[in-house]
Amino acid sequence: MSTPGTPTFDQLRIFLAVVDNGSFAGAGRQLNRAVSVISYGIANLEAQLGVLLFDREGTKKPRLTTAGEAVLAEARTVAQGIDGLRAKVKGLLDGLEAEVHLAVDVMLPTRRLGEVLRAFRAEFPTVTLRLHVEALGAIASLVLEGKAVLGISGPLAAGMNGIEYKAAGSVQMVPVAAPDHPLGRMNPIPPGAGRDHVQLVLSDRSPLTAGRDFAVMSPRTWRLADLGAKHALLREGIGWGNMPLPLIEPDLVAGTLVRLAMPESPGGMYRFSAIWRRDAPPGPAASWLRARFVDAGRNDMDLEGLVEV
Repeated sequence: MSTPGTPTFDQLRIFLAVVDNGSFAGAGRQLNRAVSVISYGIANLEAQLGVLLFDREGTKKPRLTTAGEAVLAEARTVAQGIDGLRAKVKGLLDGLEAEVHLAVDVMLPTRRLGEVLRAFRAEFPTVTLRLHVEALGAIASLVLEGKAVLGISGPLAAGMNGIEYKAAGSVQMVPVAAPDHPLGRMNPIPPGAGRDHVQLVLSDRSPLTAGRDFAVMSPRTWRLADLGAKHALLREGIGWGNMPLPLIEPDLVAGTLVRLAMPESPGGMYRFSAIWRRDAPPGPAASWLRARFVDAGRNDMDLEGLVEV
């Protein structure tokens, strides 16, 4: 059994040029080479692989053989890989990061996150993104520990030692419960009623805010580290709690959750900041991300009468 040789990238490039241009002459024009050089390169590639790639008999236009069609897909994969490698190295030479670690607050609207990251992928196709989604102080912890170069944090990071920040918008938090929950059936809700029922509270996985409570009203709490789990338990009627409005708007429309008009806990504005370590400023790609998140938050509207949460 014969073993094929190893073709050079230049041979594969000549092969792809012939396929894309439909002729040896067209490939020569694209690569700025004589037709004889193109023909010689294809002959060498066929000799290396031990198969005929083009059927040249009875036509002026070279046609791929069955073996040629099989080789074509692999040749394109190799060429794309080389192009990607060259683009990544060029970015490194120009100072562009190879990888960006981004930490975002779980309260950040997913639509905004998706829009920014879709634009990031188009702008920096060679930069790998590592996304961390956390709550409360965990975003600042990741940034301070150097595990994320950029964070989109809630209000807890503002004023922390070693951290620089820029305002990046806000989201409205509202108290909700299932329609069959006792609070969901009250109209109106008397002052203090929330204290008589289990409040579902998002907990912090970081040590920065260990032992601290945020927007907790009831002495009876269930603490969860995952916003999706909190959302599911609210819909099951297990308790009540504050949620970002964009996340639960479909539930309010469908009637799977109801907004609670609680006199002492009407909700509030949860503010975001883009944060980074003062001694480790973001590179070009991370700086672009920071600017996009800041710009995206400029249109967030503060609602009159709502406190900070």
